[in-house]
Amino acid sequence: MSDKTEPTSASTTKVHVTALDGLVNVNSLFTVAVFMGLSFTTPGQRSLEDRVHCDADATVARKLLVFEVVSFSFFLFSSLVAQGLKLAINLLNSNDVDNATKALINLKALRFGMLASAFGSVMGCVFLMLSMINVIQIRLGMLSCGSKSTIHAVAALVILVTSALLMYISTAIFIFIRGGKLSHDIN
Repeated sequence: MSDKTEPTSASTTKVHVTALDGLVNVNSLFTVAVFMGLSFTTPGQRSLEDRVHCDADATVARKLLVFEVVSFSFFLFSSLVAQGLKLAINLLNSNDVDNATKALINLKALRFGMLASAFGSVMGCVFLMLSMINVIQIRLGMLSCGSKSTIHAVAALVILVTSALLMYISTAIFIFIRGGKLSHDIN
């Protein structure tokens, strides 16, 4: 963190704080999804599939619990990093009391923190998706059973979440690589 601290404009700092707020808000929504996934699953629950061998066993329920806890941990990590960055920006604000959104910040540290926070969100989403696959198997029947409902639900979940994560990762990498050049062009 010995890099020189580069001043940013008030609007640029405000954009960083707004982006961090958005990340924390999304992580909060996903955290609610984690607990909802846990609440809908009870031990010994039978699937909606009529065939007995399609019911999930205790291994699936254990995987669900592990994936939910790991997902929650990543979302919490991401939110705490984002909140720490927001705290740093707010505490390092300018001496101008009338303009608390302008701060002298280390842009490399900020970019690294934002990347770490984004990484936590991505990993949280991956583990949330894995846990939701287990919820689907518990509720609709095991994938190995060949239930069309289970296969369609899992396929839709994997395709949509993976597509969204690829777009999110691509955007984050682009901004991380081009971010320094773009912020210098703006100022």
